[in-house]
Amino acid sequence: MKFLARTGVYFFICWLFVSVTSAFAVDSKKLKSSVKIQESVESAAIKSQKKIDGISDETDRMLTEYKLVLRQFDALNGYNNQVQKIVDGQVEELSSMDAQLTEIDSTNQGVIPLMSRMVETIQQFVQIDAPFLPKERSERVEGLKDLLDRADVTVSEKYRRIMEAYQVEMEYGRTIEAYTGDLKKDGNTRSVDFLRIGRVALMYQTLDKKEAAVWDQDKKNWQLLSDEYRKPVSEGLKIANKQAPPNLIKLPIRTPEKL
Repeated sequence: MKFLARTGVYFFICWLFVSVTSAFAVDSKKLKSSVKIQESVESAAIKSQKKIDGISDETDRMLTEYKLVLRQFDALNGYNNQVQKIVDGQVEELSSMDAQLTEIDSTNQGVIPLMSRMVETIQQFVQIDAPFLPKERSERVEGLKDLLDRADVTVSEKYRRIMEAYQVEMEYGRTIEAYTGDLKKDGNTRSVDFLRIGRVALMYQTLDKKEAAVWDQDKKNWQLLSDEYRKPVSEGLKIANKQAPPNLIKLPIRTPEKL
């Protein structure tokens, strides 16, 4: 009986061991399966996180590019507005220039004949005026006449040159001048010293200071001066040449006629 009892216990223990072993084997398989599932889940999670990180980085890059494009757009828009203002201004300027050109064409119709008359007037004035600086003044008039016929010179430049010539002629009336030039008299030509006092008097003195004369505007000829005027004329020449200080001198000045 004891043997049977021990045998029964032994079989029970073996059965229990087998059961436990079987249960442990089943649990081990389940554990391994769970571990694999967990690893698979973790691997999937890592892949998903990487994908999310990639999408986030791409989103940040696209956002940065979008902001940059917005700034470029604002800059280009401001530039285009500025260029448009410049273009509008140029269009207005062109319109103004067209209007001015039309006015210039109308003005030229009156200015060109006026300039021609001005040159004729100054030429006549030089011809009837006292004969000082005849070559210089005649060449100036001839230069103006040639200037009027030139197509490469603007109307404004022509007018400026004519006014400049008038200014020079006006200056002659309020200045004194001494210069050496040729005098044609009695068919002879000789060098003399000329003295011009405004347009009031024009005189000359020979280089040897033995002869002096004054221009008679009414008679259009030279009138010899007496010996008493030789020294005053000589002093006047020195004053005009700034070789002597200004001083009172006695010269034959024609007085205005009574009206």
